[in-house]
Amino acid sequence: MRIGLMTDTFLPVVDGVGRVVVAYANILPTLGHEVTVSAPLYNTGHRGGYPFELVDYSGFKVPTTPQYKMGSAGLDSNYRKRMDMIDLDLVHSHSPFSAGREALRIARQRNIPMISTFHSKYYDDFLKVTKSETIAKSMVQNIVNYYEKCDEVWTVSQTSREVLKEYGYTGEIHVMTNGTEQRSITEEDLQLIEEKYQLNGLPVLLFVGQINWKKNILRILESAALYKQESPAFKLVLVGQGPDEKEIRQKAEELGLAEQLIMPGMVQEMRVLDAFYKRADLFVFPSLYDTFSLVIREAAAMDTPSVAVWGSCAAESITHGVNGYLCEDDTDSLYQVIRHALSDRERNSEIGIKAHETIPIPWEDVLKQACERYENLITYFDKTPTARSMRFFKKRAQNE
Repeated sequence: MRIGLMTDTFLPVVDGVGRVVVAYANILPTLGHEVTVSAPLYNTGHRGGYPFELVDYSGFKVPTTPQYKMGSAGLDSNYRKRMDMIDLDLVHSHSPFSAGREALRIARQRNIPMISTFHSKYYDDFLKVTKSETIAKSMVQNIVNYYEKCDEVWTVSQTSREVLKEYGYTGEIHVMTNGTEQRSITEEDLQLIEEKYQLNGLPVLLFVGQINWKKNILRILESAALYKQESPAFKLVLVGQGPDEKEIRQKAEELGLAEQLIMPGMVQEMRVLDAFYKRADLFVFPSLYDTFSLVIREAAAMDTPSVAVWGSCAAESITHGVNGYLCEDDTDSLYQVIRHALSDRERNSEIGIKAHETIPIPWEDVLKQACERYENLITYFDKTPTARSMRFFKKRAQNE
């Protein structure tokens, strides 16, 4: 198959969606498929040696989140010429924004099937920016309208499937989870972060993600401050970058966590990030925003248990006290979990091993399932040349 992956975030990876698309782009060719990635231009460095074709278009930084780029493929004539030369059997979009518009354009122009994956709780982002529930709901409706135009819609978890339905999407939804790459870690990598960040053999609480209040980082800080009153000998590592870095660092200092807090920024080298996962005693991820937690699977791949909030999307793979921990969305509840985990590090390590055995799913297994759905959709379009128009009239009849 010749597969086009459309994304608003790619290399260098700045978020979970970017990591997902990179995994698709790297592993699908090992299964015998040709892959073309369409994405905004993030840098102009050397990009040779990849098993996929990258066709990028002009992008500019998003003012509120400078690690992200925005752009319009339709306005970049050089991009359009390059993309028009590439044959595709199917397009798979990982965003309803620029990438989604480009996927729709190509699918309609070539009458090929289009899949789109729902990754984020967009309403939360819209509300934060607009400060208006009315505007945020209107913007979410536009998102739903986009997914209604897709030939197939995927979500990354059962919980995120329910989120999309709550937004008003009434079509069929397929859950296609995300995988985890199993990697090895060396003692040299562990020693590197031990010395560079002066961990000094102390217990480590770790968070990886956007440094953004929407990730419930305040809950982490408050819980860590409570734990400090009992045992100040630990480190709190917040890996990532985001719009609230300055405020979060200031809040940590106000809570008396200046000596415990480490903020390395964005870690792009996977061996370094894996070393943080491996070195941590507990991965703390109380986010209510995420529709899936790739980072919990990455932590589990390194034998590190996680704590998530009961009922959240991130908690879907965790059984409390067996392969991780669950807490209420409450500072004292998270503190009690941290206290329990760090008070018995041997038992905590056993839970981490169980997490390794039960939570990560190899990317190859996930993408073999994805390819089955790709092939089924392509076959349907091949047998039904007017598939897109038939689908359009069917949807219109349903809405009348």
